[in-house]
Amino acid sequence: MDENSKVVRLRQPEEIDDPLTAILRAGARRLLEQAIEAEVESFLASMKDVTLPDGRERVVRHGHGPERTIQTGIGPVPVRRAKVRDRGGAEAGERVRFTSAILPRWARRTKSLDALLPVLYLRGVSTGDFQEALSALLGKDAPNLSASVIGRLKEEWAADYARWQRRDLSARRYVYIWADGVYLQARMEPVAECMLVIIGATPEGRKELVGFQVGVRESAQSWRELLVDIQARGLTIAPELAVADGALGFWKALEEIFPTTRQQRCWVHKTANVLNKVAKTVQPAMKQDLREIWMAPDRAAAETAMATFVKKYAIKYAVKVWT
Repeated sequence: MDENSKVVRLRQPEEIDDPLTAILRAGARRLLEQAIEAEVESFLASMKDVTLPDGRERVVRHGHGPERTIQTGIGPVPVRRAKVRDRGGAEAGERVRFTSAILPRWARRTKSLDALLPVLYLRGVSTGDFQEALSALLGKDAPNLSASVIGRLKEEWAADYARWQRRDLSARRYVYIWADGVYLQARMEPVAECMLVIIGATPEGRKELVGFQVGVRESAQSWRELLVDIQARGLTIAPELAVADGALGFWKALEEIFPTTRQQRCWVHKTANVLNKVAKTVQPAMKQDLREIWMAPDRAAAETAMATFVKKYAIKYAVKVWT
């Protein structure tokens, strides 16, 4: 259709007219090209002292590879990989190679997109539906996300998980641990599975995922298996404090595996339990008063906030003072 034609081209259903996204993609392409050029220039500068017998530089620019498309969070972005040439590799017996940290040789998707794919899978998107589910974000073609690709990624995720589950914990120490059971029914299983999760805080204050596994509800046996596993992999120093909800299974297992660890109810769960017993009109104020207790800077301030809470609500509600 030429520019003088009176026939008006209608936008197709799968097309999205989004000038802002187009601008962002164009800008992303320019920034990516600039970053890759800066990276290769830095590499060549580091190799400047490596020369041929006649004094010429051994490693030089060698154009670009063919254009390829990288799937990103704002859709497909075309880019070309910068190449270098080692002019003395044959004589030296070992060729100098340039590998971009920004754009690895076989990269087809950004890491953020790779992180999104397992989330979609857990949300119930089947392997054959990924291309359709992501078409609005990545464009109607959504290459590199076929059912076979997703199947291969699933195998990689399983291998990563298996390696993670076998990691050594002998050098780790956790002052606090948080435990909770998360119920999943992402892929339409007939029975919702319970994912048992333990998060630990190091002496430096950094939170880490310590362990997780699928359990039979939140039974003591399932928690026992998880605690025994992390202990067997080297976590021999018992945490100082464990925080969890009111499910009795975890506390029973904890007393068996780490009997010296002190126990504390999770205030998020405890607050929800308390608010569930009062009228909705009272809940906002009571929630704030509870927050004053568990967010107090020290014990004295917490006891003062507790006394205030009792005075406010003891007459109407049977208030039990926690110790």
